[in-house]
Amino acid sequence: MGFYDYSVTDRKGNEVPMKNFEGKAVLVVNTATGCGFTPHYAPIEEMYEKYHDQGFEVLDIPCNQFGHQTPGSDDEIKEFCSLNYKTQFEQMHKSDVNGENELPLYTWLKSQKGFEGFTGPSAEFMNKHLANIDPDFQNNPAIKWNFTKFVIDRSGNVAARFEPTADMADVEACVKSVL
Repeated sequence: MGFYDYSVTDRKGNEVPMKNFEGKAVLVVNTATGCGFTPHYAPIEEMYEKYHDQGFEVLDIPCNQFGHQTPGSDDEIKEFCSLNYKTQFEQMHKSDVNGENELPLYTWLKSQKGFEGFTGPSAEFMNKHLANIDPDFQNNPAIKWNFTKFVIDRSGNVAARFEPTADMADVEACVKSVL
């Protein structure tokens, strides 16, 4: 199975096949509305505006698994993103990215690019925080926190995985490289 074999549900309950994104570069990101990384919405929207006409899409999957930082309904999440970050890309249905109810797409994404560590100024904080939750966190591919990003190239391959502490300029450089 590959990227184009999966689907997710949008906030209105419609199935969204990844096949719809064939030939495009896609940023898949698990998001939260009340997280310290929520400001990542701004550079993600900037990338969307800058590269959408070149075949770039954002697959925003709200998730409430990390600190319960996405408590709202799908419509409340959409309203929050629109009002606070002027997002033009759609938010999907709030879903799990780890565990027994995780989206199959995330099972596949994690099998393609596992956790390789945190980078940037928040890395030490995240390492300490996660060590208290899961002492073995560095040795499994699980999504560690909100705003983990996967860049999918135009052929449906996972080009890179970026943890939430990664510099957004590095994410953008990767997106540009797959366009």
